[in-house]
Amino acid sequence: MAEVTIAGIMRAGVYSPNHIGNDAAIFNAVADQLRKRGCEVNVYSEEQFNDDGIRGERIVLNMCREQRSIARLQKLEDDGCLVINSGYGIENCTRERMTRILLGSGIPYPESLIVNTDEGIRDRLLRAKMDRVWIKRGDFHAMHKEDVSYVRHAEEAQEVLQEYFLRGIKRAVINRHLEGDLIKFYGVAGTGYFYWFYPFDDGHSKWGSEAVNGKSKGFDFDPAKLHELCEKSSELLDVLVYGGDCIVGPDGVTRIIDFNDWPSFAPCRAEAAPFIARAVLAEIKKHKS
Repeated sequence: MAEVTIAGIMRAGVYSPNHIGNDAAIFNAVADQLRKRGCEVNVYSEEQFNDDGIRGERIVLNMCREQRSIARLQKLEDDGCLVINSGYGIENCTRERMTRILLGSGIPYPESLIVNTDEGIRDRLLRAKMDRVWIKRGDFHAMHKEDVSYVRHAEEAQEVLQEYFLRGIKRAVINRHLEGDLIKFYGVAGTGYFYWFYPFDDGHSKWGSEAVNGKSKGFDFDPAKLHELCEKSSELLDVLVYGGDCIVGPDGVTRIIDFNDWPSFAPCRAEAAPFIARAVLAEIKKHKS
């Protein structure tokens, strides 16, 4: 594979809230794995990519999140470059698009409303009997703790929506809160690699929101079926390297509540990196054939 040259674009720190080191670590681990397999990996910051572009590489491995970056990635794809994760897939993981795609495809997902932040939603929530809900900015990935807000009644939901509006966020997704065990997962599509755990029990947290569901009760579920559900979601959203969160209810039903393009893999980085590298090489082989 010595003839393979890859542009590796790291994630800007502002898009790695409380996980800058972890995001950089998994990216560097994968780059090292690719170099061991004979590839040349030229690393760029997301800022460099936006300001100056890349130096002609036709294979791009990235953790980008900035809107300008995503548009640049999509243009490279349209010009015939291989981009992992796809710029279109990264865009699909923004809240509103993800919600529409997963619900529209029959993926188990919370009952949701997609709203403008300048509209009144109290009556809609009351009619739907949605009191405890999660409000999430719909236009982009979460950058601040307030971009994902748990509220306990319709009046509080209206206040949070107003705050979003004042911050310039025009659209929001409102998910019904689900009771059950919170599970975090990581996967690499098509490789068989899949890792899951209970984040609250393991003290793994980004903003502390895991405390809402609290300690797991050990509700019975089938990890193989969860993996299958995540692989299907990965295909629908077009992200090869993925992660996210789900809730296992007391009845054993598992519902996806979040799906992300290339997360940190913090608890399983050493195990995951070789699988990501092999998946990248497999995609390169398919792209060249």
